[in-house]
Amino acid sequence: MRIIFWGSDDFAVCCFKELLNAKHEVLACVTHPDKTKGRHLTLNASPVKDFAQKNYIPVLQPENRNDPHFIEQLQHFKSDLFVVISYGYILPAEVIAIPKIFSINVHGSLLPRYRGAAPINWAIINGDEATGVSVIKLDAILDAGEIILQKGIKIEKDDTSVTLRSKLSVLGAQCLLKALENIDKKDYTLTRQDPAKVTLAPKLTKEHGLIRWEEPAGFIRNHIRGLLPWPGAYTYYLGRFLKVLKADVIDMDPEKFSPGEVIKILPDGIMVVTGQGVLCLRQVHLESSKPMDIKNFLSGHKIGIGFRFGK
Repeated sequence: MRIIFWGSDDFAVCCFKELLNAKHEVLACVTHPDKTKGRHLTLNASPVKDFAQKNYIPVLQPENRNDPHFIEQLQHFKSDLFVVISYGYILPAEVIAIPKIFSINVHGSLLPRYRGAAPINWAIINGDEATGVSVIKLDAILDAGEIILQKGIKIEKDDTSVTLRSKLSVLGAQCLLKALENIDKKDYTLTRQDPAKVTLAPKLTKEHGLIRWEEPAGFIRNHIRGLLPWPGAYTYYLGRFLKVLKADVIDMDPEKFSPGEVIKILPDGIMVVTGQGVLCLRQVHLESSKPMDIKNFLSGHKIGIGFRFGK
């Protein structure tokens, strides 16, 4: 089939690669404009643009997806399908309707659960035991289109948003190819999402990262796992910003300590009281420093019993 691919990040690249390997005709790819980064404001291309250029695929980077010239460009390709994955913007209805067949989207959750920008993060933050990938017919309402295909995956207890994202990118590519095969054969059904089961996965902000020690230890551990690599779960150490990169839950409830206080120092861990249970910090990242395990952190920073993390 003749396809225009829409995407921006590494999650989309995995699907893009498999699309080319499967010998579909990718006419062009659409990605966001290059962004400035760092103190020197260097222009950086998206991973999808880099991959497309290495494979000699024409790249379109519209500032405005409603621009008549851009819409005319898309119409000129006479594509069968638009494949949209982690593009980052909602497409106008006029654009969605351009392909001969329709437009589809690969989303990192079992819709209607976790509509929005950060479905993988929120699945871990909320302590879900499973998630998956949905391939849907694209709709002008965010992630609300009819479902073509879904496949689930178990969330392991040590999964982070980084590891789960990697697994789902592979699963997403498999689901995409299967959906394209079914669409090509006209062997598919469109299933409406149940509006009563919709949950949201809003875009993450730095404020989401603050650790609230009064929460249960299990909740905080999920928080830590789900916010990697950005914005990261953080607290404060002597007024300095401290990210917690890895921690374990200890099943105990000391009565004479309050949330945020240190109750025990181990060679490889700092045990901190929470609202329910104890969290043992294993790896941290102090501002103006490098990520380090607790052994290395303790070699340069003295912490005693009763020390309190937080402002």
